[in-house]
Amino acid sequence: MKLKPNTRKARLGAFTLIEVLLVIVIILLLAGSIVAFVIPQQEGAEKNTTRMLVNNVKGSLDNYRLNIGHYPTEEEGGLLALVQKPEFENEKLGGKWQGPYVKAGTTFEDAWSNSLVYEPADPEFMQAGDPPYRLYSKGPDGLEQTEDDLGDKEVQEEIDSLEELSEAADPLPTGDE
Repeated sequence: MKLKPNTRKARLGAFTLIEVLLVIVIILLLAGSIVAFVIPQQEGAEKNTTRMLVNNVKGSLDNYRLNIGHYPTEEEGGLLALVQKPEFENEKLGGKWQGPYVKAGTTFEDAWSNSLVYEPADPEFMQAGDPPYRLYSKGPDGLEQTEDDLGDKEVQEEIDSLEELSEAADPLPTGDE
């Protein structure tokens, strides 16, 4: 007695190994393309978030200056003067403080958990046209004075490069001419 294999019934209810592997490969390709698309978007979002934070803090610093008459100094606590009232020697000046100047829960950290850097300008060394302070993020690498810094460092680098270009285009006369 010869048994005939019933291949039609077995084939209807199951997938072959090749079909399963093909589906897995397609899913992995889709997942890889999504990851390749999302990672750059996340990096751009982190930079945009940090730029927005720097701009918001700049606005808060301007409000502080409008009320107090100057930007916060290191003695007043720097950026912390935007959150809590500093100790002023002059009580009249202390009465002008209208803070907090930032929303509750605002941290002065960028998207990479690095503290923002606030450097008030020293009035003794300030020249005309110098900004009253520098506010910037150290960027993703967390190191100062690198190419990925965001904020006033970017502006200063652009100014420096423009000055270098103008000096190269207009050489100073040497007196030999």
